[in-house]
Amino acid sequence: MKNKVKKQISGFSEIEKEIEILRKHALDRSVEKGQVSQIIHRLHPRKLNLAVSEIHPETGSAKTFRLVSQDHYLPPFQAGQYINLFLDVNGILTSRPYSISSSPCQTAYYDITVRRIKNGFFSNYLLDEIQPGDVFQSTSPAGYFHHNPLFHGKDLVFIAGGSGITPFMSMVREATDKKLDQQIHLIYGSQQDDDIIFQKELSERESSHANLTVTHVITEPSSSFSGYKGFITAELIQTVLAGTNPADKMFYLCGPEAMYGFVLSQLEMLGIPKRRIRVEIFGPPEDITAHPGWPETIQKEDWFQIRLSQGRTFEAKAGETLMNSLERNGITLETSCRSGVCSLCRTKLVSGKVFHPAGVQIRKSDRRYGYIHPCTAYPLEDLELMI
Repeated sequence: MKNKVKKQISGFSEIEKEIEILRKHALDRSVEKGQVSQIIHRLHPRKLNLAVSEIHPETGSAKTFRLVSQDHYLPPFQAGQYINLFLDVNGILTSRPYSISSSPCQTAYYDITVRRIKNGFFSNYLLDEIQPGDVFQSTSPAGYFHHNPLFHGKDLVFIAGGSGITPFMSMVREATDKKLDQQIHLIYGSQQDDDIIFQKELSERESSHANLTVTHVITEPSSSFSGYKGFITAELIQTVLAGTNPADKMFYLCGPEAMYGFVLSQLEMLGIPKRRIRVEIFGPPEDITAHPGWPETIQKEDWFQIRLSQGRTFEAKAGETLMNSLERNGITLETSCRSGVCSLCRTKLVSGKVFHPAGVQIRKSDRRYGYIHPCTAYPLEDLELMI
């Protein structure tokens, strides 16, 4: 009876033929029956043990760190995703997310590309102290800043600023290496024309792949630079995309905090629908007190007392995230993004008030029952936390 019903299903005979072909030529996965947890762990391990195999200088301010697995296996990732590195920096166990800049086409290593920033606690330690052979842990690849051909189409515009080029470099490498059916226009803003990360490789890939166009925009150009100067404005975007309708394209944006508000306003001027703009943000704002909604009566140097459920207390600055304050006091929370997206660090706020900048994705139920994201939460008064 069951076989009779199957034969009445449209297309079932073709499926049977495909199953026979797979049984003959594909890998026999039946040997892995009962190994569900092992397979899941292989694809999505909670932690990766990584070693630095090589360090490549990219510019005067940036280096690429090639990371290989100490466990003899790296899980696959999608171009645009990141890993969150854990490191003991001068006695403080902390972490930071970095986009993978290498192509997902190869599985032997992950590349992360790090640029020096002013007063950078983690990044400058990586650049100054880490050497080949050093080991540390990271999360598995994560993040939603990647291309989905079913929803995002084939006509893509990448807008990068500074080290925000890293997820796009992975996407460009994959698209050109695999000859994907995508039209990519990369608009890359840099401060100086002698400090453009991946400049040579981008030029070489552009010259050998008709589906890739690269436009550099420099804010502080040298006298010899003859390209676009200033900021990535609506007028500039319209000029470099001449002959096409920008509203039909999918825009991806990644760069420094100051770039987001400006470029998003320019895309709005061009009539780009919000559904056609994808944004990647790493870490908290540089100056939270400059954000809309921050109380004028509270200065970033103000201190508040933080009390934990087990009775321990310590002081925390208003202008520093609770995550940083907790780590400085030897308390490490589970985290992946440090941007208020992954929800791994969600913590019960027993009493007190915190400030979350706009865009932090806290569930409605969490807001109702008093849960916060310490990675993007700032104390506005004395707090009690349940950890």
